[in-house]
Amino acid sequence: MNLFERYLSLWVAFCIIAGVALGQFFPALFQVIGGMEIAQVNLPVGLLIWVMIIPMLVKVDFSALHQVKQHWRGIGVTLFVNWAVKPFSMALLGWIFIRWLFAPYLPAAQLDSYIAGLILLAAAPCTAMVFVWSRLTKGDPLFTLSQVALNDTIMIFAFAPLVGLLLGMSAIVVPWDTLFISVGLYIVLPVLLAQVWRKQLLRQGQHAFDLAMERIGPVSIAALLLTLVLLFAFQGKAILQQPLVIALLAVPILIQVLFNSALAYWLNRRLGEKHNVACPSALIGASNFFELAVAAAISLFGFESGAALATVVGVLIEVPVMLLVVKVVNQSKNWYEQESMQ
Repeated sequence: MNLFERYLSLWVAFCIIAGVALGQFFPALFQVIGGMEIAQVNLPVGLLIWVMIIPMLVKVDFSALHQVKQHWRGIGVTLFVNWAVKPFSMALLGWIFIRWLFAPYLPAAQLDSYIAGLILLAAAPCTAMVFVWSRLTKGDPLFTLSQVALNDTIMIFAFAPLVGLLLGMSAIVVPWDTLFISVGLYIVLPVLLAQVWRKQLLRQGQHAFDLAMERIGPVSIAALLLTLVLLFAFQGKAILQQPLVIALLAVPILIQVLFNSALAYWLNRRLGEKHNVACPSALIGASNFFELAVAAAISLFGFESGAALATVVGVLIEVPVMLLVVKVVNQSKNWYEQESMQ
């Protein structure tokens, strides 16, 4: 992991403090930024989101889709957890914790928005960071690449209907036009542009491609951090009034990460998959494409929404929690292989 990735949670915490402070000292400036919109799309944030999403998607090789048959059991577990369990379990956890257990401690007007943010987070499977987690567990790189390519392909078609279904099930009004615009702006177009850029880089050779990825990685993370500063500048007043909000939102996210990773890991063991396949399968089921979730939350519900804040909490806890999952699967390798041989 590079410096930005290793201390991402620290950078996010710093952005929270900086954003809240700037929002309190320069409210007029952020009102101007918030008003720079066309068709409900904030132009500064839209640009930043493209800068952080497209480099992530350049790493995805869709030609790897033909490799999914080599580890069909692991791929099956990945798809089951990512699309049949993860979004629905998060909707359930959101209802239990946000609408019921924690409701007295949260702003009543934002309860639906918080749940919507959690759903958006769960409906976007991890794209970029899973390569880091897989490398830390010595996961099969071809399997990792193929499952990411397959998930991203499914996401192009399934993200909007799945989010719409779960929002409807949670009695949240579905802004379908904005939802489809978000899919086009933050999934379809970035995928197309990223693949064009990828092909151009690879024509120059693998070394040129690797060098470009190394250079644009920090730029992508920097765009994410600047987006978070803007978000917390708008969220600052609400956070100062309700300082427990972030901690309470983290609870269902944390439970879901641990549950999904454990479920995927166990299912792979039961099906007899190799450990170096089970690890990336478990890790992609636990982590999220939080860049997309943040973008969709802003587009659908706005800067100052609880949905935007909920997705940002996912960014905040992603690295430390995923490092914990990495440590668990690494230390349990002997147990996993002994169980698989029985």
